[in-house]
Formats: sequence, structure tokens, C-alpha cells
Amino acid sequence: MADVILIDHPLVQHKLTLMRKKGTPTINFRKLLKEIALLLGFEATRDLPLEEVELETPVTKTKKNMLAGKKLALVSVLRAGNGLLEGLLDLIPSARVGHIGMYRDHETLEAVEYYAKLPDEIEKRLVLAVDPMLATGNSSIAAVTRMKEMGAKDIRFICLLAAPEGIKAFHEVHPDVPIYTAAIDSHLNELGYIVPGLGDAGDRMYGTK
Repeated sequence: MADVILIDHPLVQHKLTLMRKKGTPTINFRKLLKEIALLLGFEATRDLPLEEVELETPVTKTKKNMLAGKKLALVSVLRAGNGLLEGLLDLIPSARVGHIGMYRDHETLEAVEYYAKLPDEIEKRLVLAVDPMLATGNSSIAAVTRMKEMGAKDIRFICLLAAPEGIKAFHEVHPDVPIYTAAIDSHLNELGYIVPGLGDAGDRMYGTK
């Protein structure tokens, strides 16, 4: 699919399969999600701009590359996005962090916002928006819309799993935002869950129902 980057690295797929298992304990689920986030983050930041700087090694003076421009912004779509956020912060500890609070109305499947706070100068930063599940797409669409309203211009969306329905809906509204995902599953069921999926990522992360 255009503007969908499928990250099918063997380690990602192995860890994702462990997460899919119904009996995987909460503590293992969180650990695996954090580990996958690191691997997804490598791909989503592959083309970051660099600038040459002067430095002195123990051997000689030289010029080498470092990241250029404003520090990245990581924006978690609460609450499940925090599982990916933790892994990305291990990879990019200097990143600025924002949060968009969304919950899904289980009757209408529509997203309801309850919190929004982004780093300053968001319009000058590359934003990595993170939410483990792109199912109906409603929450992700609403969260990215809110980020744009608050000034974000360069956004990449990172998720663990995506459904074709969610991808289609997301790119109808945000064709300029690429999606990085570890898997594109079969479809959504009548309750709006990804099939085969892994259930509710937030509930499995935090041991809630």
C-alpha cells in the first residue's frame, strides 16, 4: 500500500507473535511492546537529516555527522501509545514528548478527546505519533487531526498492528502522513477489533478489562 511501510524484520515478527498469544502475561506483553518500539523507531527515523560537526577523538581531530535541526517530538495517543513511547524514548532519549488523550466510544466506535498537550515549536519538529492499534482508524485520525490543529506539519504514524479498513480511513483524511507498522492483519470484526489481532492493547498492557 502507498505510504504504508511494513516492517517485517524477523525479530519484529517473532516478538509480535509472542504478543499475540492469549496467555502472554502482562509483564511480558509490555516488555515485548517496548522492544518492538525500538525496532520500529529505527525504520521510522532512517532518513533523519544530518549535519557535519568538528570533534576531537582520542587520536585526532575530524568531522563527523550528528542529527540536525530541532529535536524530534514523540506524541503518544493515550493510553496504549505509552507502551511504544517508552521504547522510542530509549532510542531517542532527547526527544520532546506530547500526549493526546483519546478513548473509543464502544457504541459508536467514535473517538472522544479528553487531553491534548504538545511540545513547543511543534511546527518545526518531526513528530512521531504512536498508537499500537490502527483498527477503525477513528482515534488515530482524530489524534493526528488534533496535532495538525496545534501546529504539527511533519508527522509519521507508528503502530504495532493495522487493519486494511483503518489504513484506508486514515489515508482518506491524512494522505500526507506515512504509516509504519509491524503487520497488516486481515480485517475488523463486528466489534471493531483487528482480526486475528491481539485483543485490546491497553488492557493487555495494564492488566485491565
